[in-house]
Amino acid sequence: MDRRTFFSGTVALAAGALLARPSTVWSQNRLPVRRQGRNENQHSVRIGGPVFFSDADPEQWAAEAKKKYRAVYAPNVSLDDKDRIKAVLEAVQKHDLVIAEVGAWSNMLDSDAAKREKTLQHVIRCTVLADELNAKCCVNIAGSFSAQYWDGPDRRDLTREHFDATVENVRKILDAAKPKRTKFSLEMMQWALPDSADSYLKLIRAINRKGVGVHVDVCNLINSPEKMWNSTGVINEVFDKLSPWITSCHAKDVKWIKASSVQFAECPLGEGNIDYATYLKRVATHPDKDLPLMVEHMPDEATYDRCREHLLKIASENGISL
Repeated sequence: MDRRTFFSGTVALAAGALLARPSTVWSQNRLPVRRQGRNENQHSVRIGGPVFFSDADPEQWAAEAKKKYRAVYAPNVSLDDKDRIKAVLEAVQKHDLVIAEVGAWSNMLDSDAAKREKTLQHVIRCTVLADELNAKCCVNIAGSFSAQYWDGPDRRDLTREHFDATVENVRKILDAAKPKRTKFSLEMMQWALPDSADSYLKLIRAINRKGVGVHVDVCNLINSPEKMWNSTGVINEVFDKLSPWITSCHAKDVKWIKASSVQFAECPLGEGNIDYATYLKRVATHPDKDLPLMVEHMPDEATYDRCREHLLKIASENGISL
């Protein structure tokens, strides 16, 4: 059965299922909004963030991290330093921490072929390191065709060319790294693929590798007024469609800047429009009980602390443990 026949044959069934499902209503902007209620299957959420303490001694670093968090970003460590990798693993296990991610931040779509190949080798090593550290994922953006910025935007970043190149890159990374414990994940972006739950799902199917994962960043999906006013629907759509692949999540907020054109800006948690009650509930009921929610992009430790307090407040109000 081809795709067209399949979808035409199932659209009526899907519509009937949506109408029959009591937990879902449809807002005027067409994104799903779930009615929230206590879920007995929810678990404690592992929130995390940067540790403003030297990681020279993994034990001291992990002990300091545990004072605030139950998840951490990977500390500085070389793939070739096996003793340090072992020490980091022992420290995070002792203090019941999860390493959320190894960041491989770079442009995998650099127009210079030599630079692109060098970047891919870097990302492969980062993925292997994530596997060695038992991190939830190695994460990078898909990249940009921009000649000016490594992180775009460029008019070609939402095209078939970008899609096909990204599929090829991720396959190369996974086929070379061969991860057994970690996943390689792309971070969602406002201006480049994957820019929605649907585009991410298409990429996953095209990549067709077991090692691919989903890195959720709700703020990065807020790229229109429609989504700004219904972050609840954006969150639920992402978790409904991508849950089997979700491996790590970012936490920040986004607000509307009053201007003559549409402008959104990142901001500390609680100062924007992201529905963190729903976000926390979806993480708390995700099948992966160690799924981390990592605060990022804050200017200093004090702001990270305020964001952590905001998460604690929202969690307390909604019967969620952190």
